[in-house]
Amino acid sequence: MIELATDNKHEPLGKIFLVGYMGCGKSTKARQLGQRLNCKVIDLDAEIVLKSGKTIAEYFELFGESGFRDFEREILHSFDYPEQCVVATGGGLPCFFDNMEWMNAVGTTVYLEMEPKTLVSRLHNRQKRPLIKDLDDAQLLDFINVKLKERNPYYKKAQIIVDAFDLDGEKLEKAITGKRRI
Repeated sequence: MIELATDNKHEPLGKIFLVGYMGCGKSTKARQLGQRLNCKVIDLDAEIVLKSGKTIAEYFELFGESGFRDFEREILHSFDYPEQCVVATGGGLPCFFDNMEWMNAVGTTVYLEMEPKTLVSRLHNRQKRPLIKDLDDAQLLDFINVKLKERNPYYKKAQIIVDAFDLDGEKLEKAITGKRRI
């Protein structure tokens, strides 16, 4: 079992799932939060790459989005999560099957919300992102606006919603522990 820091500052928080649109900082914030809480960090996209032996872009190309979403769901549901961990999910993961409901049932979900224009400015290297690799900035902004309208009903099922702009591990920890006391 993974132990949290022993300074009595942290209560056990269990499994924390970070959700949000690509580029909002899920992987970075997961590492920061995991370090603060002294617990394991799991990046589900990295697990997909590890288990499949293919990049996300290669998996999309070979099996399409539908095949990718099936495999992504399988990884989410079958992963052997430690009692205490922070999990960075893929941007679309909460929007398919029962993934969001499942994460809400087994842990705490946190939506890292970010404005579309800010997301565009953060998504520089688009080649590794199959859904946006051929879009210029104007097209990307339109694409993000459309996708967020589709995805926000799922993202907003998160138990905690935080503004991801200028968010760091400490602010994220406070949002989570503050919500736990409500």
